[in-house]
Amino acid sequence: MRVISGYLKGKNVEGYNTPGTRPTMDRVKESLFASIQDYTDNAVVLDLFCGSGSLGIEALSMNAKLCYFVDNGKEILNILNKNINNLNIRDKSIVLNKDYKEALLYFKNNNIKFNIILVDAPYKLKVMEEVIELVNNYNILLDNGILVLEYSFDKLKDSYNDLVLYKNKKYGDKYVNIYKKIVD
Repeated sequence: MRVISGYLKGKNVEGYNTPGTRPTMDRVKESLFASIQDYTDNAVVLDLFCGSGSLGIEALSMNAKLCYFVDNGKEILNILNKNINNLNIRDKSIVLNKDYKEALLYFKNNNIKFNIILVDAPYKLKVMEEVIELVNNYNILLDNGILVLEYSFDKLKDSYNDLVLYKNKKYGDKYVNIYKKIVD
């Protein structure tokens, strides 16, 4: 697996064959980041269910300022930390070994807010609506920020309070929805 754009383009990211992970396909990642490239510059990013960190690393490569990587698998976090060190992005990376609910509450309690939240949960969990609800209730997405969801089985609506569907795309049995926080 490689970084597909930005200043780290072509660099290797390990972890694509780690049990329990399902890396985002290159064509999906390329299309996704083409859709959000106007939001990445100087952004604070959350890569929730980050796995090997592929999505957050891509955002950092496209000039995001900081990325919080969240996962709770010991083996995958070891690989993530190795990727961060190998790519020399430790100064732009914060790794949290937490369950997604615990992490979202942590961000709320510490008043940490994001320009971009990337969510690529294991499809079998079907947690997308719960994640959306927590992001809304905890108010951790900045105004005009975007919430990016990659999913397969969940049925999602076009809006959730201030989050309005901005773009969506289908890739085989996968979907990517991008919601934008619109505030009057």
